[in-house]
Amino acid sequence: MKPTLAFDVYGTLIDTHGLVSKLRETAGEKAEEFSRIWRDKQLEYSFRRGLMQNYEKFAVCTRDALDYTCAYCKIPLIGLRKEELLESYRTLPAFYDVEESLKGLKAAGFRLYAFSNGSAEAVETLLAAAGIRKMFLDVVSVDDLRSFKPNPAVYSYFLKKSRASGDNAWLVSSNPFDVIGAVSAGMRAAWVRRSPEAIFDPWGIEPTLTVSSLTELEEHISVYLLAERRRY
Repeated sequence: MKPTLAFDVYGTLIDTHGLVSKLRETAGEKAEEFSRIWRDKQLEYSFRRGLMQNYEKFAVCTRDALDYTCAYCKIPLIGLRKEELLESYRTLPAFYDVEESLKGLKAAGFRLYAFSNGSAEAVETLLAAAGIRKMFLDVVSVDDLRSFKPNPAVYSYFLKKSRASGDNAWLVSSNPFDVIGAVSAGMRAAWVRRSPEAIFDPWGIEPTLTVSSLTELEEHISVYLLAERRRY
């Protein structure tokens, strides 16, 4: 049986910095910095809310992070402009390698799921706008548990929803915290390292494998599983 693949959405399938060109209209030369801080704060706020057990949907973390970023960069946004940016965040573009890679994996018999901190409604909208929703058997959202990655409960929840076992389920993510969370919870994990400058957290917990593009994923998993079968 082919493995079940749980694809992280924001930052792995969908480019969270896909609004940089739009941000230049407001932030000018600060657009890239603005986008980076917005994303970093979005994740930080989800981590903090998870630890505090003070849950709000991921969209609230995104909105609050935008408010912080505007204050940090000293770029005031009027209400309509802010709403426009938040609405654009619901239709961010997919990375260049996503559609082709998903088609190949699906044709090869892998079971594909989208697995996200975002609400199911938000992820459905995002994937549909990117033209890739049909590639997935289902969307699994941590919103159902009112928590966020890397809470170990959300990885167990994914296994339950997908009816997969940890040794045959892979998380696919560009986010090291997500990879570490999945491995710690008993899953296998592929880290998508699109930039050679990306650094994996030195926690002593390593990804099962690392790829520089999703186009490498099918081959790398197949080679890994073949080598594992030969060991046993």
